[in-house]
Amino acid sequence: MEKTSKIYVAGHRGLVGSALVRRLKTEGYNNIITRTFNEMDLTDQNAVKEFFKTQKPEYVFLAAAKVGGIYANNTHKAEFIYKNLQIQNNVIHYSYLNGVKKLLFLGSSCIYPKFAPQPMKEEHLLTGELEQTNEPYAIAKIAGIKMCQAYNDQYGTNYISVMPTNLYGINDNFDLNNSHVLPALIRKFHEAKQNENSSVTVWGTGLPKREFLFVDDLADACMFLMNNYDGSDIINIGTGEDISIGELAQIIKKETGFTGDIVYDTTKPGGTPRKLLDVSRLSSLGWKYRTSLKEGLRKTLEWYAKQG
Repeated sequence: MEKTSKIYVAGHRGLVGSALVRRLKTEGYNNIITRTFNEMDLTDQNAVKEFFKTQKPEYVFLAAAKVGGIYANNTHKAEFIYKNLQIQNNVIHYSYLNGVKKLLFLGSSCIYPKFAPQPMKEEHLLTGELEQTNEPYAIAKIAGIKMCQAYNDQYGTNYISVMPTNLYGINDNFDLNNSHVLPALIRKFHEAKQNENSSVTVWGTGLPKREFLFVDDLADACMFLMNNYDGSDIINIGTGEDISIGELAQIIKKETGFTGDIVYDTTKPGGTPRKLLDVSRLSSLGWKYRTSLKEGLRKTLEWYAKQG
């Protein structure tokens, strides 16, 4: 990408999209196109068609998606599959029809089977059953991957797909019903400290293990791949290290200064027992994460506290 290249970031107000815009601006890219939901609903085919026809972006980061944690995925299954399929279909197809030079599609680590070998390699895709609580979302993301690969094969496009691990950071969603585990825990401990509560309740047993990547590191990886990787093989993006939910809760408890107890609600689902990505493919290309979990948590907590 040239500094003056016309770059469209779909989903620029979200966790990933906003990090991509920050990174692009820091690197000196000065022709970034964005659209809010009110300006363009990406599920609206005609709106997307008109946008690509008139704006003619050269590069596309497809970070727009309907996302959420276990509760949201389990409660809004129809919305998760419909909206994500619509967004992907529209953006990928009209990128092709309007000559986009390169597109980066953001998938998710939930595309891998529930009981995939750990750490999960890219070739584990479609080798087993998915986790039931987020199956509709995962199937939509798998469809996006296959669509990029099919367009590359049939039309000679240059569409790459990346699979980030669990993300967190600035502009995350901290809604207790719809957020992912890390921002939900940040909010719970932050409010418990403010309200001088005696305990914080954590969903599940605390035993499931998860890998977490600071979103600005993801943006860095996406920039690296956009400029250095061409191919249909999917690429995992993560740290290659994981931690139990219980250990994570203890770290957040310490960082927020909360002194009460942690209570585990075992009636609530905990999701897949373990989700760790094999990042050797990305490492072999020359990229590694920079931000430690504690450092990323501090930055996220500082930002969240300022939101009032």
